[in-house]
Amino acid sequence: MPRTWPSLAFEDMEWQSRHADAGPRAARRDRLVERYAAAVPAHIAELPVELGHVVATLADEASTALARFDAELGAELAPFASLLLRSEAAASSQIEHLTASARQIFTAEIGAPGKRNASEIVSNTRAMQTAIQLSDQLTTGTVLEMHRVLMEHDEHHEAGAFRTEPVWIGSNGRSPAGADYVAPAWERVPELVDDVMAFARRIDLPRLAQVAIAHAQFETVHPFTDGNGRTGRALLQAMLRSDELTNNVTVPVSAGLLTDTKGYVAALTSYRLGDVEPIIQRVAEACFVAIENARELVDDIRRIRSGWRERVTARRDSGVWRALEVVARQPVLNATVLATEMRVAPRNAYPHIVRLVEAGILVSKNEYRHGVLYRNDEVLQALDAFAARAGRRS
Repeated sequence: MPRTWPSLAFEDMEWQSRHADAGPRAARRDRLVERYAAAVPAHIAELPVELGHVVATLADEASTALARFDAELGAELAPFASLLLRSEAAASSQIEHLTASARQIFTAEIGAPGKRNASEIVSNTRAMQTAIQLSDQLTTGTVLEMHRVLMEHDEHHEAGAFRTEPVWIGSNGRSPAGADYVAPAWERVPELVDDVMAFARRIDLPRLAQVAIAHAQFETVHPFTDGNGRTGRALLQAMLRSDELTNNVTVPVSAGLLTDTKGYVAALTSYRLGDVEPIIQRVAEACFVAIENARELVDDIRRIRSGWRERVTARRDSGVWRALEVVARQPVLNATVLATEMRVAPRNAYPHIVRLVEAGILVSKNEYRHGVLYRNDEVLQALDAFAARAGRRS
């Protein structure tokens, strides 16, 4: 392919550190000055994108597959939209080594105390939702809002604000000297994010290639002290929606990336060396893997719902059918959650819960300080099976 993409430049920077074993007075007197090379990415907003035939064809086929899968589910959207979005958030979090069971995630979502990882995955789900809601506004403000939602409960990092310090990958945590990759100097970040979002808004580029390149450039800039990967993959979803590759559901592309995280990282490295094709190829391949995995999840949920209809007998206009639709997309709930989703008073939702418990569709557990929660293990097991498939390494 013609090499039209610039590789990273670097600038020499200073880092002042202190002896780890020195006291405060000695540390002030004896600072170590180390030198490191920080990345200087080129601006990409107006660059042409030229691809070889193989990668261009692969990206085009993946775009078609995304649109076809999205259209297939358009006629029966609930509960698949919410389950697929949560699955994408969980897979994106798993790339960052944040794991939790579906039960833990849904329990945390309704406010019950539990595993910290589950709470962080819930925050990532909300960031994904924000990305979809703001997909028609691909601006720097959109990125900051996604990050704010993602990190709003993290006491160690400033949510929704660009970093004002160096960040790096590899080496030790105390110094960027010798790191595998040092992101651009923090002073460059606002202008670089404006540039990548201008690239994201272009309408003259192959769509999936544009999504993959914008994601790679965002990860190269690394604009935050934490949450860059999750925010970058939320941006990827926002662009898929903005480009109308998806209109109804969130295809869990992160679940596809998760099957080969080494390949994903290698593709990002190749991008920084001036080759855009590996990250486009990796994202396209991830789309195919994600669609296959999602189809299996959809088939599982359809089978589960069909089984429910055999176990529940009620009039066609009974509210219990609406309650079952809620259970399918929210498999851990209480009477308040069910009432909110059904838009009825809690006293009117509770009889449906009783009926579903009697039918063996819901089981109850008394959670400490949170009252009685009800869950459907069939949907939870289907979601855990989806996560297990996504976690397989190629």
